[in-house]
Amino acid sequence: MAVIHLNNSNFESEVLKSDKPVLVDFWATWCGPCRMIAPILDELASDFEGRAKVCKVDVDENEELARQYRIMTIPAVFVFRGGEIVEKSVGVRSKEDFARMIEENM
Repeated sequence: MAVIHLNNSNFESEVLKSDKPVLVDFWATWCGPCRMIAPILDELASDFEGRAKVCKVDVDENEELARQYRIMTIPAVFVFRGGEIVEKSVGVRSKEDFARMIEENM
């Protein structure tokens, strides 16, 4: 499964109403660290296919979502379970760190 790109119209259905854990990366195209973790997130989307979702929100294109979740620094990676934020991380992390965030919230 590929990374799901989120916006105001699909955030609720893909994240808040998901029956699986959802890792959401708040990012921007101009952000170097965001580009660094993009391949990791692509791998995680495949690794967790069917068990969890991996999604991205472009904060420049979705300012309302960025404001709603108080995104001040990117990349900001949140894990949602049952429509609630259960874990947050800011900055570059390893694939193992992001995988752990998902696994601990399954």
